[in-house]
Formats: sequence, structure tokens, C-alpha cells
Amino acid sequence: MSHHEKSHQDVVDVLISDHREVESIFVELESRRGTPEHRRQLVDVVIAELVRHSVAEEAYVYPTARKALPDGKQVAEHEISEHAEAERTMKELESVDPSDPRFDELLAHLTGTIRHHIEDEEADLFPRLRAAVAREELVELAGKVQAAKKSAPTRPHPAAPDHPPANKLLAPGAGLVDRMRDALSGRPNSMAELREKQH
Repeated sequence: MSHHEKSHQDVVDVLISDHREVESIFVELESRRGTPEHRRQLVDVVIAELVRHSVAEEAYVYPTARKALPDGKQVAEHEISEHAEAERTMKELESVDPSDPRFDELLAHLTGTIRHHIEDEEADLFPRLRAAVAREELVELAGKVQAAKKSAPTRPHPAAPDHPPANKLLAPGAGLVDRMRDALSGRPNSMAELREKQH
């Protein structure tokens, strides 16, 4: 994708492409193909993707929803509570061996939670954001989300600390990153990295 095309993406395009990536990993996991080790690594990748995505949404997308939508506060709270539920499941999944029957149970629970969350956002939140927020702002948010996702797994604050409101906003997301970072270190955290490891 050229830089020019990328600059036309709005934040909804970016988040939907994250959703498709996560869904494709879920589908591969559900096929139950591959060694237990490979499935473990796929789960590590999907967790990393979801953490990055959640941190970016909590830092930039939900605050925008709070401002732009009449019921934005409730919408944001609802989405954040779904992230928290998914995070609890991810936390458990990290310590379960892929040969343990609980691995598939937890994975099924995570998949269900995330699919519901994705459907919700794509049917409701995203179209409403596009209707309520100026296109330039949505395109600018796309850039911020991309940047936050790059720094999320290794640094606690996606945004520079000299923006005090960002710090406050980042509290839930930053905590998430802190808690997940240890789990991510030494594990593949993207499909590209996983493919490299296999060669």
C-alpha cells in the first residue's frame, strides 16, 4: 500500500482491518490444524493483536465516541467492559498448555467474546462515529491508532507523557500493556514475526 493510499484510510478502516486479521487467526485456530506449539504461538499472536487494538481504541476511539455521540459515555463504558472481560480470558489462556482441554474452552470463550464485540462495533459504533465525526478527524485518528499500535506492546504509554489528558485517558490501556508486556516478551507478537520464526 502506498503512503498516498494509506493517508485516505480513516480510523474505522484501520480498526476493521485489525478485526479481519484477528478473525483469520481465530478461523485457523478453530480448524485445529498444526502442532500444539503452533497453536500456542497463534494464540500469543492473537493476544498481542488484541492488546494493541484495545489500547489504541481506549486511548483514541472511545474518547472520541464520548465527545461525539449523545450516549457516548455509555457506549465507551460498555466497550471497555468487554475489553476487560476479554483480557481476563487472555490472561488465563497465557498460562494454559495447548494440550489441556481448558485451552480450547478458554479459546472458544475468547473467540465468542471478541466476535460479539467486533459485530457490535461494526454494526453500531463505527457507522455512528462516521456519521458524527468530521472525516479529517477520523483520518487523523487513523494515524494515531497506527502509531499507538506500533508502540503498544513494548512501551506503557502510546502517547507522549507531555500530554496530560492523554495520560489520564491512557490509564486503562496503559495498565493493560503493563500487565501484558511480560507475557508478550519472548513470544511472537505478529503474524509476520511468527512466519519469520518458522523459516
